[in-house]
Amino acid sequence: MSGHSKWSTIKRKKAVIDAKRGKIFTKLIKEITVAARNGGGDPDANPRLRLAVDNAKAANMPADNIDRAIKKATGELEGVSYSEMTYEGYAPGGVAVMIESVTDNKNRTVAEIRHAFNKLGGSLAESGAVSYGFNRKGVITLQAQDKTEDDIMEIVLDAGADDISTEEGYFEITTSLEAFESVRKALINAGLEIENASLQWVAQNMIEVKGEESERIMKLIDMLEDNDDVQNVFTNADFVEEEQ
Repeated sequence: MSGHSKWSTIKRKKAVIDAKRGKIFTKLIKEITVAARNGGGDPDANPRLRLAVDNAKAANMPADNIDRAIKKATGELEGVSYSEMTYEGYAPGGVAVMIESVTDNKNRTVAEIRHAFNKLGGSLAESGAVSYGFNRKGVITLQAQDKTEDDIMEIVLDAGADDISTEEGYFEITTSLEAFESVRKALINAGLEIENASLQWVAQNMIEVKGEESERIMKLIDMLEDNDDVQNVFTNADFVEEEQ
């Protein structure tokens, strides 16, 4: 199975920081709202909503918050109308960046995203400029939980997983969109606790970055992720530590 990109570790640590800041609830509520609006308010009949609810529960979001978000989406309660937008751009060094957003004001969001790129030496690009270098995949992360890589492989490969990588006591499993739900269910049925499961833009080829360029790219990603309208940021940057 494949090696583990340092970017995966960075994403995981950043998610922990977001959770401590409370920002994760804002992003999860928006995902629940959009999922329920597009596919209905019944998680059993709406796979996207079921995933969003499961991730919210994993983040210890109160059930009342989840129910309220669903009711706002289905019109039972008054709520905000959100639009999903995907933006593409180049970070310093020509590194590709994909940004998923959920917003109630498209003009504000694109202006703030463009400002972040311009401020840190990147540029917002036209639709399709970088997305051709990414594939839409399912990505599932879980702690080792006293399991070996062989144990996890036996579960997920039979369910249709594409790949598994390990680092720092974590497993990251990559699947096709079609196999994502069956792999997730297989892990749950095996009694394993999933830390995060989501659909992501996975780069086909990574670009190694280090030194000042690496720092500037990380600052750009931080600035983008600090925006309440931004749900996810994906990049083909592979952050390499310089030898001392």
